[in-house]
Amino acid sequence: MPAKSEYLEWLVEQLAPLGHIRVKSMFGGYGLYCDEVFFALIADDVFYVKVDDTSRPRFEVEQLQPFMYRMKDGCQQTMSYYPLPENTLEDPEAIRDWSREGIGAGLRAVASKSKKKK
Repeated sequence: MPAKSEYLEWLVEQLAPLGHIRVKSMFGGYGLYCDEVFFALIADDVFYVKVDDTSRPRFEVEQLQPFMYRMKDGCQQTMSYYPLPENTLEDPEAIRDWSREGIGAGLRAVASKSKKKK
């Protein structure tokens, strides 16, 4: 389990007004939950928020690229998590605004799974 970084602790503090923020160690990084909704991950001290078809255009307009990682077989895998624009990290309200996009995507994913089960 990686040691929690100062960056992670600072980020959780910035996100606290959004709700109960919980951090879970995963795959050499961290997953972030807000009120039990998985909405973000941190890998190599980069904060990525969950996106879906509804929120993706906002990230693409900023020319942001999705989180990618290499599989054991060498193939590259892309996930639906995007970083925040660099200038965002200097403004706590902007961090929360972009993070709400991830929370919204997480809530829509949960709702979609619930509909599929019915």
